[in-house]
Amino acid sequence: MAEFASAKTETVAKRLTAGYERGLSALKHFDGLGPLALRLYLGPIFVLAGWKKLTDIDSTIQWFANPDWGLGLPMPELLAWLASLSEFVGGLALLLGLGVRFFSVPLMVTMIVAAVTVHWPYGWQAIADPSWLYANERVNESAVRLARAKEILQEYGNYAWLTARGNFVILNNGIEFSITYFVMLLALLFTGGGRYVSADYWIARRLRAGRTS
Repeated sequence: MAEFASAKTETVAKRLTAGYERGLSALKHFDGLGPLALRLYLGPIFVLAGWKKLTDIDSTIQWFANPDWGLGLPMPELLAWLASLSEFVGGLALLLGLGVRFFSVPLMVTMIVAAVTVHWPYGWQAIADPSWLYANERVNESAVRLARAKEILQEYGNYAWLTARGNFVILNNGIEFSITYFVMLLALLFTGGGRYVSADYWIARRLRAGRTS
């Protein structure tokens, strides 16, 4: 009886394993959807950020150069052009799925530079939320300011109308977004643009066909 139960359990385990492997094999035909989702999310963000910098490149250069109200970086003209073009051209490349691994690298560097030079002093959070894990002293202090601002608006403003489209928050400007984008780009560096849905896939397929013909 025990041997029968053991054999039956082993048979069920084999069937489950076989079914799991068939499911994974079927999913391989759709594994391009993950990279595609990352590209469609990140592409417009970088295109718009780069375009905004390029259309007012003089102000961008001044912001990179000025140590008082800007970044105070060396070679500001060169770095401003590199950052702007990396974001704009890299964003377009992500949307097309062209050179995804190549363009992920300068975009990752841009995100690290942004995190260190712009957002690092403010901690992790992009939006101040004292109840969250990485709240620092600055974030905790913002809760007092936000509460006071709400009191003023409730007393002197049409608070219901002002908050009809969402609650008021305080922008903390931490590294959260830049690091999130970095992680997404890191994933694209390893996955590439994705099967079927990127220019890279079809170019590589054509090149392989040319070598075998």
